Amino acid sequence: MTADVDRTVAATDQWFLQHGLAYFVPEQRAAVRAALRPRRIVPLVVGTGLGAAAVGVVVWQLADEVGFLPSVLWTVFGVAATWYALTALEARSIVTWALRRTFRSLWTLLPMMTRALPLLLLFVTFLFVNAEAWEVASGLDAGDLWLIVLLFGTLAGAFLLVRLPEEVDRTDDHVDEGMLLRATADTPLAAIARELVDDPDADPTSYAEVTGYERWNLVLVLVVIQATQVLLLAVGVFLFFMLFGAVVMEPGIVGGWTGLGQDVHTLPGFPTLSLELVKVSVFLAAFSSLYLTVSTVTDETYREQFFGSVLIELERAVGVRTVYLALRASNS
Repeated sequence: MTADVDRTVAATDQWFLQHGLAYFVPEQRAAVRAALRPRRIVPLVVGTGLGAAAVGVVVWQLADEVGFLPSVLWTVFGVAATWYALTALEARSIVTWALRRTFRSLWTLLPMMTRALPLLLLFVTFLFVNAEAWEVASGLDAGDLWLIVLLFGTLAGAFLLVRLPEEVDRTDDHVDEGMLLRATADTPLAAIARELVDDPDADPTSYAEVTGYERWNLVLVLVVIQATQVLLLAVGVFLFFMLFGAVVMEPGIVGGWTGLGQDVHTLPGFPTLSLELVKVSVFLAAFSSLYLTVSTVTDETYREQFFGSVLIELERAVGVRTVYLALRASNS
């Protein structure tokens, strides 16, 4: 490559990293591929398993709750996997950009909440004022409750990983020369894109298909954004039920519904706030997170509200990548 092309490629690599597209950079992909080799993964899994088992047994013995054993194992594995992804798998820039993108557009959560929450709250409120729900939730130990939260969260994450690749696959379906010029505007490839489009022998759109690690880069961006938004909405559900319960759930009612009688665990200074109310609110918020995850992906209106604008940015990333690959191929 010439010096000018090298500078353009380097500037584009930096643009990719700044926009959460680490796996679009060849050197980053090579590092990730090396980090996923069995000789590095197997020792990590074995070590994490042994450490998680030791911590789980200690917590189980201290708390005298068997539910802590699987929940601690699950949590430690999740923390270890997250740490490895952020470091060895070069996902830090991806997650950082996705989180920054989410919190920068927090103002859009209000219309999302007005569209997504009313039907959900109507449904789960019936559960909230149901004696059986209180009896079940209040009977859960802390370890069992945390295990249920992890279960709902894992199911929601698995659903996103199954369905969101379908959204990503649509981003490279309509790549044409006009789209490439729009996508590369205000990027280091703006001039190169014009040259490739004007060259009758060049065919940059042939590089549009996104596969492999680059495809999963886009999927991960969507997963982080979607999971963060759903988590924020679930926190809103939790706070709603805590406030609602503090107003309407007297200790006598809670005692009758849970079978605790006068032994309701109220918080000091707050007679209408109880441990049982916290457990029910956490349980319903965790259930709501799964419901919201499914709704935002399967319902067309929810999909447009939750990540319609994000898909536009991903399409831009696909356009920049297309010109980037065409440039490297023409100068290799």
